[in-house]
Amino acid sequence: MAVPPILSVTPSRALVDEKFQVLVENLPPGCPVTLRSLHRSEDEDDWEAYGHYVSDHRGVVSVSEDLSFGGMYTGKEPMGLLWSMRPVPGSRKGLRLRKINVCTPMLVNISVHSGHEGFRDRTPLASALAERWYMAPGVKRIDINKQGVQGTLFIPPGPGPFPALLDMWGGGAGLLEYRSALLASRGYVSFSLDYLRSEHLSADVEFKYFETAFNIIRNHPQVIPDRVGILGSSLGSMVAFNLTAYSTIIKVSPRCIVCISSNHYHPPGTTLKAGFKILSKYVLFVGRINCPMLLVNGCDDQNWPTVETAEEVARLLREGGKEHLLSRLAYPGAGHLIEPPFSPHFRATKFIILNSKEKVILLWGGHTKPHSDAQEDSWRKILSFLQLHLYHSPSVKANL
Repeated sequence: MAVPPILSVTPSRALVDEKFQVLVENLPPGCPVTLRSLHRSEDEDDWEAYGHYVSDHRGVVSVSEDLSFGGMYTGKEPMGLLWSMRPVPGSRKGLRLRKINVCTPMLVNISVHSGHEGFRDRTPLASALAERWYMAPGVKRIDINKQGVQGTLFIPPGPGPFPALLDMWGGGAGLLEYRSALLASRGYVSFSLDYLRSEHLSADVEFKYFETAFNIIRNHPQVIPDRVGILGSSLGSMVAFNLTAYSTIIKVSPRCIVCISSNHYHPPGTTLKAGFKILSKYVLFVGRINCPMLLVNGCDDQNWPTVETAEEVARLLREGGKEHLLSRLAYPGAGHLIEPPFSPHFRATKFIILNSKEKVILLWGGHTKPHSDAQEDSWRKILSFLQLHLYHSPSVKANL
């Protein structure tokens, strides 16, 4: 009697920025099979990815070592079963996959099917479940609602104290915790700040909200007070620019900042929330910034002029004699939504306009393979930058 195929995922439980190995054994030699991943989101939408393989002379398929001949990705792509995920056919339009409850894992079912065509109609030959976590064992999650500031604080396991980060997402996001949870899993106290929906954010608050948030994290007993940085994406990166540029006025002094998909232009009269004016000038006074900064952007960003922003920031710092503070990462073929590694790529998704319930489809840009490569590479270099400036803090910039 033939031995049935065996599919294994190693490790079966890991952080989302860690690679896994998918191995199928006991197949006939030269057997065409399809490897498929399937995930049901917290919104109860199904997401999938698949690649077409042929077993070797031993009857083995190794996703880490073998080539995919078709499907949602081709070539040797160890993590293609994650980063190439898309909603299954017939799903709602404009979906975006984001983890809401970081206290539970992202569950991904990996299965192997005979053949390349019509594989969905056939019962899997074998399957295995992979757990992908944003929050490592021992990370503490604490809801914050104090001094008018709202958000979630994540503290790494161990005695501490630790370096820390104020973490801000972009417009329309609300409170998202998954990046902060992952940063805490990598050794940083991280405060995911809710700065768009807060009932306490009003016109007379202005920068005070962010100053208070920064001080909450800086004064935490598990935080090294002079080792606090700011990490922002999209609108959050613009806030990071502003806070750092006006640090002498509002008493926010980050050790370093990371700005992902940034735009430092802010037309007069525009707001983060109705009545909340961050800045009333077209161009931020970048020359005021006195800490190391890392700019990360995709060269196919279809949402904001991030390439032009990076060039302008570099020019202004060069003119001010501060070019040594700047590190830049620019990725051809990558779009606006640069997320942690192996996250699916979204060229366009639904977006809820601030202060209204209106939904539109926003174009973010990027192409799946180069965008996914950018996410993996930038995360590794962001962690290196943070390690250098928050743990070691030498006088020279990171060698990126």
